[in-house]
Amino acid sequence: MIGSQMHTMDTTASRPFKATPYWWDDCAFPGLPVVPLVPRCDVAIVGGGYAGLSAAIELARAGRSVQLFDRQPIGQAASGRNGGMASGSIRPSRKQLIRRFGQARADGILAEGKAAREDLAGFLEAERVECDFFLSGLFDGAINDRECDELSRHAELLHRFLGIETFAVPRNEVSRYIGTDFYAGGFVRMDIGGLHPAKLLSGILRVARSTDAVIHENTTVLGTSQEAAGVRVATSRGAVSAKKLLVCTDAYTDGFDPWLRRRLVPVRSRIIATEPLGEGVMDRLMPRKMMYGDTRQLSYYYRPSPDGSRILFGGRDGTTEGDPLAPTTHLRSELGRIFPELAGVGITHSWFGEVAMNRDMIPRMFTVGDMIYATGFCGSGVVWARWLGKKAAFKLLGQTEKAQSAFGVDPPPKAVPLYRGKPWFIPLVYSFYERRDKRAMRGRNESSKC
Repeated sequence: MIGSQMHTMDTTASRPFKATPYWWDDCAFPGLPVVPLVPRCDVAIVGGGYAGLSAAIELARAGRSVQLFDRQPIGQAASGRNGGMASGSIRPSRKQLIRRFGQARADGILAEGKAAREDLAGFLEAERVECDFFLSGLFDGAINDRECDELSRHAELLHRFLGIETFAVPRNEVSRYIGTDFYAGGFVRMDIGGLHPAKLLSGILRVARSTDAVIHENTTVLGTSQEAAGVRVATSRGAVSAKKLLVCTDAYTDGFDPWLRRRLVPVRSRIIATEPLGEGVMDRLMPRKMMYGDTRQLSYYYRPSPDGSRILFGGRDGTTEGDPLAPTTHLRSELGRIFPELAGVGITHSWFGEVAMNRDMIPRMFTVGDMIYATGFCGSGVVWARWLGKKAAFKLLGQTEKAQSAFGVDPPPKAVPLYRGKPWFIPLVYSFYERRDKRAMRGRNESSKC
């Protein structure tokens, strides 16, 4: 079960909040009709999120017979739960990418992010997907002088190399973009926007259902095995033979693929939604109505709701079981730390979903026998999941040029040592990151050059 469907009591405000995503209040996913399994198909897809559905669209439109399987109702996993920030961000810095892959590959990764964001915008227009998409721009806040300098260099690089409208923001201009004294400076990039993630998924699902792809929700894949004609896929409703298998389960990978499970670490990401804010509050706190983040290791991401009435504030959860109150309380505390006037604000929703990290810390596409994987989106699946789902489809179609990707040239990510599916080490990792953030906060300088 992904998050409690019960209402939980916000003890700090003596009000109940919903444990379901804010997005679901105005975007329901009606159950799909149950259709028979087709004994044989060209491609079987596991995972009904952005990646799997986007691949199904390309494959079916190219004339391939496709069956897609999801163990839950469509919309229950990360594609219907995320923050709706269309960033296509990469966790390693360019310096780290160059150190690991060389400059040409690092630059290719950054360039592909631009292409993926533009491709998403083009898809929304071409398919008439209404999902409250708005190219708002992103403000990323720096904690201290050193981080200000890094963001300034990054802004200059993006502008020079990719032609992106981006620039550093000194401390005395921060208030033009965000109403807080918390940051020492930051930078702005205008190629990033926000959208309603559940409506995006609903739109992709609509397009997929307009093709000949067969979609089976509430159908668990139990395991796979090689056979003469390709792959045999055992499901809770029977078996299917497919020439190829595409796996797009990301953080929701379960025991059907223990090999993949050892390579992907599910990490909880939680979001809270404030109650509607009073007149003028949003104009003070988020005057440009942008997407927001900062440079902390345990970073927080936040944004206005599409209607501009409230703030959605998210970050890593740190828990691995149940649905405890502590992570909600922590997020609310951090919201008040950035915006002191919101210290007592009411919370209407608090929910979590899983994002998948891997040892490479970049999105991945790779092939093992007759199986291809598009997965490991590292918390930026709004852009990367759809993009790599498409790339995987092109690879299956033999369209080599279209399938080329900076994320598909390596062998599979290595297994995580001593890990078999339960991320027991998450609290230790978070404790380490928390100590690093505290050191960064101690490095703040009121006379910042930023």
